[in-house]
Amino acid sequence: MAETVLVTTHDLPLAGELRTGFRHAGYRVELFTAGEDVTGVDEPVLLVFTGGADSEAGGRQAGQAFRLGVPVFAVVGSGPGKALPAEVAVAFARPADAEEIVLVGTRAIERKRLRRATGIVGETDAMIEVLERVVQIAPVDATVLVTGESGTGKELVARGIHALSRRRHKSFIPVNVAALSETLLESELFGHEKGAFTGAIDSRRGLFELANEGTIFLDEIGEMPPQTQTKLLRVLEQQEFHRVGGQKLIRVNVRILAATNQNLQHLVVSGDFRKDLYYRLNVLTIELPPLRHRRHDIPLLVDAFIRDAGERHDRGPFRGISGDAMNILIRHRWPGNVRELRNLIESMVVLAPGRQIRAEDIPDDVRSGDGTLAVVPARPGRARHDDGSADSLRPQLEFIFRTMMEMKVDIEDLRREFEAFQEEEHRREPSAEIVYERPAGAVASGSGEARVQTGAEAGELLEADVQIVAESDEGAEAPSAPGPGLPDQRVEAAADPGAIAYRPGMTLDDMEREVIVTVLDSVEWNRRQAAEMLGIGERTLYRKVKKYGLQEGGEEAS
Repeated sequence: MAETVLVTTHDLPLAGELRTGFRHAGYRVELFTAGEDVTGVDEPVLLVFTGGADSEAGGRQAGQAFRLGVPVFAVVGSGPGKALPAEVAVAFARPADAEEIVLVGTRAIERKRLRRATGIVGETDAMIEVLERVVQIAPVDATVLVTGESGTGKELVARGIHALSRRRHKSFIPVNVAALSETLLESELFGHEKGAFTGAIDSRRGLFELANEGTIFLDEIGEMPPQTQTKLLRVLEQQEFHRVGGQKLIRVNVRILAATNQNLQHLVVSGDFRKDLYYRLNVLTIELPPLRHRRHDIPLLVDAFIRDAGERHDRGPFRGISGDAMNILIRHRWPGNVRELRNLIESMVVLAPGRQIRAEDIPDDVRSGDGTLAVVPARPGRARHDDGSADSLRPQLEFIFRTMMEMKVDIEDLRREFEAFQEEEHRREPSAEIVYERPAGAVASGSGEARVQTGAEAGELLEADVQIVAESDEGAEAPSAPGPGLPDQRVEAAADPGAIAYRPGMTLDDMEREVIVTVLDSVEWNRRQAAEMLGIGERTLYRKVKKYGLQEGGEEAS
């Protein structure tokens, strides 16, 4: 049975357009009147209010949908009105575009399905963009490279891509390249013929043959030996290979997903990874953020890991984690990322059944905030010749090379962390500090009573409960002069349509604003098309339009 989208009939013309749009997207649509019970619907996946969400009846319907785990959208008036129910996830200002609601709604449904299929947890912008990218990439057969630090969940993302792809009913075979020796790896991937090597007493099919018509996931691809890299390149280009010791050409139809926690570009420079293979793998990329860059997700992850560990170990009711203990978890750097957090929570559930976890129950290395690991210098790669031989470097040159590579990696890490810090500070109040508070009387984790708040105000949520997707006012006149506080760059650029003029004194925000306005103007304010041209997600574009107070024509909203 097809999944069902629920649409209210407050605005009948819009409800009709939404019904047509969601049906074309493959969903059943049921129309509901104000106050009608929505709990008896089979497989509901979305509730859209075309109006009346701020009424008492709308609040009841939103609550019913939320208890079913269904996202709630609402179309609201442009003027002041009553507060929307807390269950409303996304709001659209009138006049609402039905096509836009269908697009955003479809992606929300896909993200929820992806979370359900893989167990990926996260509500921060960084994770939502990752999920949206998975939804975009999954239907095509292109090769995908997933990057990120160890423990960030690269295999979960790969499984999500497979689960949403056309190959989801075929095999998904994960391979840890680093866990196999060079000889064994080639035999495991491509199979071998009888007598190909000592111990090969019979022919054997490889993992590529077993994954035919499905997906193979090559984890730690940076550890693959050079000889195997050459064979993998042929599989990527021709979808064919020979078994070890065999002469018969074997053809397969396999989608290849690869992952690494290393910088493949550095490995290419050092000669440890083939340049042509790197470009063949790097068709589509997904970069997973480390846990220290998505701290607001930590309470959600803790809650999910508590439930999972409790079910697997059959422990009694877990009384949750105190506010002080949660603050320690939020502030920790988590060098092992999500894997480290999951293991810590599992040990807490096992060792402290029937009571609340306090700060003193957390290990000393986490409590002290020392999230660094000892750094062991890696052996530098050696340049290889066409015949496969390698230059032997003197110890002094090895030391110099190793030091230079470590400095380059450290500088790149510092640059990324500084950029993430700047972005975080820009979103938060200058004096804001992440604080975890549990109201008096709250006991069980995951009961909905625990929340993350900012130090600026105890009741202020880290992310708004409602995202307003603002629509531009129809008929807005284009400005005849530059906006307040801005030099007349737009006036100078007018001589060359589409050009963006720079003048001393402009900030990066000014430049970003000009680029966004220029692209929006070029596509007549079609935000979906503008987001694709800018290479950012639609949610990110909505947020920036709201940030700069933009309206059609480039005016600032008053």
